[in-house]
Amino acid sequence: MERPTLRKAVSRGPSRPGQAAALLASLLTAALFCAADAVARCYPFGPRTRSVNDLGNQYVPFHAHLWDLLHGRADGNLLINWQSGYGSSFLPDLGTYLSSPFALLVALFPRDEIDLAVYVITGLKTACAGAAMAWLLLALRPGRWWAAGLLGTSYALCGWSVAVASYNPMWLDGLLALPLFCLVGEWTLAGRRPLLGVLVVALGWIANFYTAYMATLAAGLLLLLRLALGGLAPRRRAAVAGRAAGTVALGVGLAAPLVTVVWAGTRHAYPGRVVDFAPVPARDLLARLLPTTYTFASPALYVGTAALLLALALPFDRRVPGRIRTGWTALAVAVALSLQWGPTHLLWHAFATPQGSAYRQAFVLCALLVMAAWQTLSHGPPDARALAAATGLLAVITAVASRSVVVHPVMWLVLPLAVTGALGGLILLGRAERAERAGPAERFEPAERAERAGPAERSEPAERAERTGPAGRSEAAGRSERAGLADATGRFSRLGRPSDRPVRVARRPRRALLVPLAVVLLFGGQFGETVATSAVASRLRLGNMDDYAPWGARQRAQADAIARVDDWPAHRTEPGREQTVGNDPLLVGGQGAQYYSSLTSDVLSRTLTALGDGWTSRGRSVQSLDNDVTDALFSVGARVHSPPDPHQSLSAPPGGAPTVTRAQVPPLVTVRPPGTDTRSGFGPSPYRNQELLLGTRVYTVPRVTVRAADGTPVRRFVGVPAEGTASGVRVTARCRAGTEVHLWAPHYSGTARLDGGPEARFRTDARVTKIAAMRPLGTVPASGRVRIVLTPDLRGRIPDGAVGCLDTARLHGAVQRLTATGATRVHVSGATVEASLPPGSAGTAVVAAPRIAGWRCAAGAGPVVAAGGFHGLIAVPLDGSATTVRCVFRPPGLRLGSAIGATALLVTLLTCAFTVLRGRRAARTPLPSTTTAAPDRVGA
Repeated sequence: MERPTLRKAVSRGPSRPGQAAALLASLLTAALFCAADAVARCYPFGPRTRSVNDLGNQYVPFHAHLWDLLHGRADGNLLINWQSGYGSSFLPDLGTYLSSPFALLVALFPRDEIDLAVYVITGLKTACAGAAMAWLLLALRPGRWWAAGLLGTSYALCGWSVAVASYNPMWLDGLLALPLFCLVGEWTLAGRRPLLGVLVVALGWIANFYTAYMATLAAGLLLLLRLALGGLAPRRRAAVAGRAAGTVALGVGLAAPLVTVVWAGTRHAYPGRVVDFAPVPARDLLARLLPTTYTFASPALYVGTAALLLALALPFDRRVPGRIRTGWTALAVAVALSLQWGPTHLLWHAFATPQGSAYRQAFVLCALLVMAAWQTLSHGPPDARALAAATGLLAVITAVASRSVVVHPVMWLVLPLAVTGALGGLILLGRAERAERAGPAERFEPAERAERAGPAERSEPAERAERTGPAGRSEAAGRSERAGLADATGRFSRLGRPSDRPVRVARRPRRALLVPLAVVLLFGGQFGETVATSAVASRLRLGNMDDYAPWGARQRAQADAIARVDDWPAHRTEPGREQTVGNDPLLVGGQGAQYYSSLTSDVLSRTLTALGDGWTSRGRSVQSLDNDVTDALFSVGARVHSPPDPHQSLSAPPGGAPTVTRAQVPPLVTVRPPGTDTRSGFGPSPYRNQELLLGTRVYTVPRVTVRAADGTPVRRFVGVPAEGTASGVRVTARCRAGTEVHLWAPHYSGTARLDGGPEARFRTDARVTKIAAMRPLGTVPASGRVRIVLTPDLRGRIPDGAVGCLDTARLHGAVQRLTATGATRVHVSGATVEASLPPGSAGTAVVAAPRIAGWRCAAGAGPVVAAGGFHGLIAVPLDGSATTVRCVFRPPGLRLGSAIGATALLVTLLTCAFTVLRGRRAARTPLPSTTTAAPDRVGA
C-alpha cells in the first residue's frame, strides 16, 4: 500500500466510532436537557418561566430583533438599531449576543414563539458541545465509543452549563468552541487540515469572542501538554507550536471585523462598577464538584460522579503511563488553582473582572476533568486500588464540602445513589474486561484490540506510536494493523486444527451481559444526578433572580397597540414606562429610550440621567422617561400606557388593555438658532437640563418642605416609619394653578401621590444599582398648593429641587417654533438620516438621537465630517446656505477590523494555494526505485 493511501486509511479509522459517540452524546444531552426542565416544571414543559435576569432582559428581546431583521420588519439594519436608546449601535450587540450561527434558526419560528426559539437554540448548542467533546476524546485516544458519548454528555451538562450558561446562551458557544479548538490542535500536531483549522477558530471567535478567548487559552494549554508528553524533537515541537500560533492568528484575523467592533463598543460603553476579585472558600470550590450544589458566586464545576471518580483515579491508575498521569493531573490542578488567584483570574477574563459571575471560565476546568477521566477509562477501567483511592478522595471532598453553604439537603439523597451507580458500573466494566481477556475465543478486529488492550497487551508499534505522539501514530498504527491481522489469521487457523485435548468454550452469554449492565448503571446514575442538578439550579434561580414571563397576552396587546400608531420616522412610538422586560422596544416594537446591553453607550446613559431618567444594572439598563418635554425633544409622538406587569407585581390588577396617548411633537431633525449654547454642560437639575435642550423656560422649580406624618421637619432623608407610628411623609410646595407636577427623586424608594392624583412608584436601592426616574403626579389645584404624600419602603433621600411644575402652554409654543423651523422632510434608510430644511436655515441642526461614536454628517454639499454634539445629541453646524443635512453611521472599529480581516483572508488564501501547489508537485514527483540501477546508468 502506498504511503498516502495508508495514511488515508488510518485517518479514516476512528471516524465511525467518533460519529457514533458524537451522535450518542448529542441525543443524550438533548434528552437530559429537556428532562431536567420537565422535572423542574419550567418552560416549555411547565408553568415556571426560564427567563431569568439576562435571558429575559437581553437574549430573548435581541433574538426577537434578529427575527425582525431577517424578515425585513426591523427599524434599522446590522449597523444601527433605531428601536432602542433612541438610536444605538447594533453591530457590537450583534457580535455580543447574536453572532452565533445557531441564532439564525430563530427565523424558522413564529414571532410569537420567540421564547421557544431561544430554548431550542440553547438545547442545540448544548447538544453540539457534547458531540464535539465525544469526538475529541476519541481523537485524543481510542476507546469505547459509548463511553466517549457518556463523557461528552457529562461535559455538555456540566455545572457551568446548567447553572450559568443556560440563561446566558451566548456563552454556550464557548462550551462548543473548546473541544473544537482542541481538535484543531490535534490536526496541527498531525500536520492536517490547516484551512479547516483556521475556519474553525474564526467561527468560534465570531460566535462569541469572550468565551472563545477562554477556549483558546484552554486549547493552548492542552497542546502544550501534548507536546510535552509526545516525545518530539525540540525543532518539531517549535514547528507545531508555530503552526498552531499561525492558525489562531489567521482565525482571529478573519473574525476581526466583528471582534474589533465589539472591542471598540466596550470602550464607549457606560462604565460599570470596579470589582475586586475575592476567591471563594476552598470548601465552596470543592462543593461545586458535587451534584445539586448551587450558588451564583461560586464556580460550577460539576461533571458527574462517574467522570469525577475517573478523574480522581487517574493519579493512582498504574495502567496509565506515569508521564500521562503526572501531566494531566498537574494541568487540572494548575487550572483549578488559577481560578482562585487574582492575576490568573484576570488573565482568564481578558484582564477585566466581570461584574456578574466571577467564574465564567469554569467550563475550562470541567473540560479538563472530563478529558482526564477519558485518559483513565481509555486505558481500561481502573483497578480496585485506583477506584478505592478515588472513592477516598471523593469522601474527603464531601466531608469538606459538607460545611459549605452551597450544599442543599437534596444532595445527600442524590450523591449516594450517583456514587453507587458510578462505582457499580465501573466495577462491572472491569469484570467484563478481565473476563474477556481470560476467554479463549476473542475477537481480533484491530480497532477492538486497540480499544480494549491494556499496556501489557499492546504491541511494540502501538507503544512507539503512543510515545511519539500523533505525528508518528499513523505509520505505527498501520504496522500494528498488519501485525494484528496476521496474528488473528494464525489463531483462527489454529482453532481449526484437530487437538488431543478438548477446547473449553467460554460462557459468553454471561460475560456479554456485564457490559450492558455497566452501561445501564453508569447512564442511570448520570441521568438522575444531572437532571436533579439542572432542576435544582432552575428552581433556585427563580428564587434568587428577577424573572420574566414568556411571550403572552400582555406582549401581544402591547405589540398590537404600537403597530396601530407606529409612524417612524415621522415620529417615535414609545412602548411605555411600565416595562415588561429591559428591552421592550425590541420585543414588542416601537422606538423608545429603553435599552439594556453590556454595551449601552456612555453618552446615552449620562444624557438621559441628566434629563431625569432612571436606570438599573448600574446605568446599563436605561428606562423609559414619561415626560412631555423629553417626548418633544426626542420626537415621541405616541406613547403606550400599560398596566403594571402582573408577573412582576403581585398587587397588579389582572388584565387591562394598554392605552395610547398622542401628542404633537417636532420632527426628528430640528434647527436651533444662531447663538444657542452648545458647549456648556448639564447642571444638577433635570428640569433646567431639559430646558437647556428645548431652548425655552417651561418649568417652575419651587422650594419644598419635607415633613413627617406628625409634622416634624425632615432633613431630606426619609425612611420606613416605625411600627405603630403614622405612615407617610409630606412634601409641600407652591406652583401656579393648572401646571403639571413632576417629582424627581432618584434615590427614593416607595410610592408618591399628589392629593387627588394617582399613585406613582419609585424604585431604587441602597447599593445604587438602580435609580428612580422622574414621574408626573398630576395637576396643581386652583389653590396653588402642592401636597405630595410619600410612603417609603427603604431609607432614601429627597433632593433639593425635587418638584418641578410644567407650564404646558409654554411647552406647546416651544414645540410649534421647533416644528416651524425644523425639517420639512426626514428620510431614514438603515444607518443614514437625510433631512430637507427650510431655505436659509442657520445655526445648528439637531438630530434627536444620542451622539454615539461613529456618526458623520454633512450639511448640503459640504464635506462629511465627524458629527458635532448638542448636549448629548447629534449636531450639524449650518451657515444658511444648506437646505439638506445627511448623517451616516459607521460603528467604530469596523474599518480597522475590515483591514485586518482582509489581510488574514489574503494570507489564508495564499497559504492554501501554496499547500495545493506543493501537493501537486509532490504527486508528480516519482518515488525512488528500490531496484538496482543498470551499470550503464550508475554514472548518469
